[in-house]
Amino acid sequence: MTEQQEASEDAVMTRIGQAVILLHAGDREEARNRLAEIWAEIGAEGDSLHRCTLAHYMADAQDDPADELAWDLRALTAADGLRPGEEPGLPPGRRPGQGVSPTLGEGSGRAPVEGSGQGVGQDARPGPQQAVRVFYPSLHLSLAADYVKLRRPEAARVHLARARAATGALADDGYGNGVRAAIARLERRLAAEPGEGPRPFPEQYS
Repeated sequence: MTEQQEASEDAVMTRIGQAVILLHAGDREEARNRLAEIWAEIGAEGDSLHRCTLAHYMADAQDDPADELAWDLRALTAADGLRPGEEPGLPPGRRPGQGVSPTLGEGSGRAPVEGSGQGVGQDARPGPQQAVRVFYPSLHLSLAADYVKLRRPEAARVHLARARAATGALADDGYGNGVRAAIARLERRLAAEPGEGPRPFPEQYS
């Protein structure tokens, strides 16, 4: 990757981070507008890490749980696109918007994507395969939380189990421990929910 390409990649992540700052400051509409503009610029064939990070935070900016689910599914689809051999646009030790520290809300089930906003200044740069692996616990956790909001506990359990199964990729640090704690909270919540027959649900959005 050339210096010019790296600067371009950083510029996209910086813009995503600026939108995330607005989101966490409470300006959801402006955050949605900025993220939508960047999404249109990235395009369907854009950098998978950009698409994954943006879609994950765009989900947080939605008011309708169904829209939140759609964006989280897009984030998962983008993560699946980060195949071995593709160089992510940002070192996975960083997240967009330096200084942005998305929190794991008590009982919310939401989690930031590893490699997308906390941990600024870390020098470690895992390879693409490792980068993909650390995305999945928080992505599946977010999907599980979406399905809980939509009163689809069986679908939530499917993704929560996938989140738990993927936690081996998480480091023993603040981020990893936070995701594990959020998974455990949602597990306790779902344990109290009555079971019901599984319903079909979409696996991905373009």
